[in-house]
Amino acid sequence: MSNNLLRESVITESLNTKQNKSVFSDIDMTHWKDYLGDIITDTLWLLGARDKSDTHSGDYHGNFVPQIAYQVITRYTKAGDIVLDLFSGMGTTLIECCHLGRNGIGVELNPDVVSASSKRVALSENPKNIKTCLINGDSASSEIKDVVFSKCREYGRDNVQHVILHPPYWDIIKFTDDERDLACSPTCEDFLEKFSRVAKNAYELLEKGRFLTLVIGDKYAKGELVPLSFECMNVCRNVGFKLKAINVKDIQGNEKGKGKQGNLWKYRALKQGFYVFKHEYIIIFRK
Repeated sequence: MSNNLLRESVITESLNTKQNKSVFSDIDMTHWKDYLGDIITDTLWLLGARDKSDTHSGDYHGNFVPQIAYQVITRYTKAGDIVLDLFSGMGTTLIECCHLGRNGIGVELNPDVVSASSKRVALSENPKNIKTCLINGDSASSEIKDVVFSKCREYGRDNVQHVILHPPYWDIIKFTDDERDLACSPTCEDFLEKFSRVAKNAYELLEKGRFLTLVIGDKYAKGELVPLSFECMNVCRNVGFKLKAINVKDIQGNEKGKGKQGNLWKYRALKQGFYVFKHEYIIIFRK
């Protein structure tokens, strides 16, 4: 083999080695096709019915489906990384962290929900004995950063490696009477101001080069569509995140409005000129 051909062979091998080692996941790119039956790479997510295995349950209104957490944790983290959920609810993200071998930190404003979700997470399957922590606090506060950074140091890291945000869709569901609760915001502007403080905390807590997942839908108010998803997307961009993907998730497999209630919404849609929501968004950003 000539020197030139040998040099080209070495360079090609080196490039392939670098390409096959992801800096943000455990996916082996030498066998990338093996993942296609499991990992979604398209922008339309057809997830079907909610996963209710292990301690997952759909009894808490507003929880997102576990399949979302599974997809983004697998796609954007490595074993031993820290995943932070700043609206942890009943612990969907932390349960998936237990399954996948990632350390999990959840922040939840409602102390009763923290108590209930802590029990659920503690009972979930945890084959790799990973660490999880649920913090009762306000994700929009400056104090919460210090608490999360302290937990990161306990886990041997300086930052978290992935953030999941699944905020309330403004006032669609009332979770508490706490004025700090985004769902208690009197106006959309107030909601977005609070959410911007959460997004800033997420940006500062996230390791450079890693990813954030925003799960969000829209709402109607006073005969007008309120595009919460795109408003929140722009908030994340304004605090410094780079937009990587806007994914549309079909929610028909999880909707509860069946039969007469479903027909009522269709009647209203025809009469008032709007369309019935059948989707929400999974928006991916990178720091």
